[in-house]
Amino acid sequence: MSLSVQEFRQQFSDKLMTTFGKKVEKATPFEAFQTVGLILRELLNRKWQDTKGTYRSNSQKQVYYFSMEFLLGRLMITNLLNSGLLETCKQGLEELGFNLEEVLGQEQDPGLGNGGLGRLAACFLDSLASLELPGHGCGIRYKYGLFQQKIVDGNQVELPDYWLKNEYVWETKRLDQTVEVHFGGEIETVEESGRLTFKHHHYEKVLAVPYDIPVSGYQNHTVNTLRLWSAESTTNDFHFYSIDRKDYYHYLDYKRSVEQISEFLYPDDSSYEGRLLRLKQQYFLVSAGLQCILREFKNSYPSVDLLPEKIAIQINDTHPSLVIPELMRLLLDQEQLSWEKAWELTTRTVAYTNHTTMSEALETWPVDMVKTLLPRIYMIIHEINERFCRHLWLAHPTLRDEIKHMAIISYGQIHMAHLAIVGSYSVNGVAKLHTDILKNSVMKPFYTVFPEKFNNKTNGITHRRWLLMANPPLASLITEAIGETWVREPKQLITLLKYAGDAAFQEKIAGVKQANKTALAKYIQERTGIRVDDRSIFDVHIKRLHGYKRQLLNVFHILHLYEMIRDNPNMDMVPRTFIFGAKAAPGYHFAKKVIKLITTTAAKIAADPIVREKIRVVFLENYNVSLAEQIIPATDVSEQISTASKEASGTGNMKFMMNGAITIGTLDGANVEIREMVGPDNIFTFGLTAEDVLAYQLSRMYRSRDVYNGDQRIRRVMDQLVNGSLSNDDVEFKDIYYTLLSNNDEYFVLKDFDSYVEAQDLLEQAYRQPTEWLKKSITNIAHSGKFSSDRTISEYASEIWDIHPVTISSTTQSR
Repeated sequence: MSLSVQEFRQQFSDKLMTTFGKKVEKATPFEAFQTVGLILRELLNRKWQDTKGTYRSNSQKQVYYFSMEFLLGRLMITNLLNSGLLETCKQGLEELGFNLEEVLGQEQDPGLGNGGLGRLAACFLDSLASLELPGHGCGIRYKYGLFQQKIVDGNQVELPDYWLKNEYVWETKRLDQTVEVHFGGEIETVEESGRLTFKHHHYEKVLAVPYDIPVSGYQNHTVNTLRLWSAESTTNDFHFYSIDRKDYYHYLDYKRSVEQISEFLYPDDSSYEGRLLRLKQQYFLVSAGLQCILREFKNSYPSVDLLPEKIAIQINDTHPSLVIPELMRLLLDQEQLSWEKAWELTTRTVAYTNHTTMSEALETWPVDMVKTLLPRIYMIIHEINERFCRHLWLAHPTLRDEIKHMAIISYGQIHMAHLAIVGSYSVNGVAKLHTDILKNSVMKPFYTVFPEKFNNKTNGITHRRWLLMANPPLASLITEAIGETWVREPKQLITLLKYAGDAAFQEKIAGVKQANKTALAKYIQERTGIRVDDRSIFDVHIKRLHGYKRQLLNVFHILHLYEMIRDNPNMDMVPRTFIFGAKAAPGYHFAKKVIKLITTTAAKIAADPIVREKIRVVFLENYNVSLAEQIIPATDVSEQISTASKEASGTGNMKFMMNGAITIGTLDGANVEIREMVGPDNIFTFGLTAEDVLAYQLSRMYRSRDVYNGDQRIRRVMDQLVNGSLSNDDVEFKDIYYTLLSNNDEYFVLKDFDSYVEAQDLLEQAYRQPTEWLKKSITNIAHSGKFSSDRTISEYASEIWDIHPVTISSTTQSR
């Protein structure tokens, strides 16, 4: 279904009147946004029904992607672009007196994710629909999201991110699909007809209410589903007319405890209560999702024996690992299958993606907590563990000493990564280096037992959002040069290589970059009051704030530059603007101190009339998808400087290279594959390798204090943390100082400092040669098609899920 500009204007006027009771000239930009959304929703709803009907009638195998995060970003422009209505809407709104950008700006970023994990999930959903693959998302409808970040006196302050304060135009509440999720209580074991049955008594009942969001494919008729679950209370078990008022207050306590389940993304887990809530969230998601999937499956197929042939379930990191015992529970207790049959179906249906090599990020839960909150699930996990350990003892005698390290339950903890590996048919890493580390180090014993399960699927990003939508001038220039085939086949970007040394094309590329930098500089001044030089190098570090991502190494280099300029005010250097964006977890004290160090450094430089002419530091608060879409197209230098072996893949590195930024980074995650693609001359790498880091960790031979004592530059920078030169309070940054020295610099910040400074110097020298720099930039863009999520999802579809494209025939014209 297509609309002419005239038809759009008429529909807009009619919809505005019926919805808001207003004429066009009285409408606010927000009402205009809602009206356009309702018009699009009607179009999408028809395609949505066509898609569901086709999947049902053709008995298509479908994949369900379980993730605690889906960092969607704004959907209006996505849906306009995918529906082929972007230009129609723009012209129609202009003729009605509205500005498209102002209308699009009314949309709130959904608070459904935090960082790369959630954005990856969103990119995957986009690619599934655009490739006409039957795949859906399953997550939680967080009421408040993570938090809204404010910087007050240089410190991060967390405010509620109430992104649902206005009606979310893209969601549909499906009350008829509500299911119950049960917590606590006791399990009674009863023998009935020669079979053990398990009855759950005195449990807390929670209603899981689904809200569906349509996921449209790029200019096709596919509309898949992101289903988000909201926790709601039930009144069935309470007696409001009782004389005893305690019933009423008991109900209020219960209602509040239920609503907490879907209230915040990642509640603070520094307390027992916070950890318990996280566990509740995870079980709530998997139980609600699986019950719904199994119910729909049984309505379409005669036997659950067909489950692995018709359903694939992908768990995104360890958070949804309870999918495995919950699916077992449903097959054992509801479908009355034998253990052996239930286990066969489960382990042929569930696949697991690992996103970390860090042991502290591989989730564990106390046995007592799981046993109390999820008594039947604990029984099943215990049985899985017993059978797995018995298998290891009998079938792998050489690993008997490893059993205590491989067990799912050991030393009072349940190891969720172990459960995910044992209970799935596929275990994939998300970059070649990451997968090799899993197989050869972190999960080596499991790889010995299950070599056939392990595989690699390097992450990707959707080029439609991160190039076509985020950077229209660059996208238009690419299309002008090589045609528009690249939009559907991003690997065609490689044909740009023939223009890498073309002076005329380089000039156009430079013009696009400069225009984006000018726009970002204007935004920064409006947002922060800071005036930056749009002709300076825009050096950008935007990602979740964590020790291993090493924002600290970046700010140490900045402080080093500060000292160099103070020593030699006339030193010859290309002006540099360092741009940061990051959120620190509320309970992560060290990360919040790094934010304070960045903002303090920014203020120190801004107050120095000599230094500020050469360098500026900007921290943009409340980093999210929409902000990234403004920053990335304007970036010259992409900071990807994680401690080697710690970053599983990264996707920011891919977004930046797709927009022509040059990476400075360690040989970590997907940086390794980027270097292989673009060549060592088109990326700046430095620092320890993954092998070096692992060797140091094994030998314990690294001494950070030796580096501090041996490098005057480091000592000078470090001493500023505690000598009062950065802050009137000379203990402000003592925790950073002692973390690096007394705790021996866990992430090798000091060890990599010298190599990082050298790489930065080489980078600046390269920037001084515009022709060569632009050649590097175009080479990066040309090779970025390899890192499209379309490629990643095609690999998942063919090599893990065994799902195939389904062309949806439109019936909208006849309606």
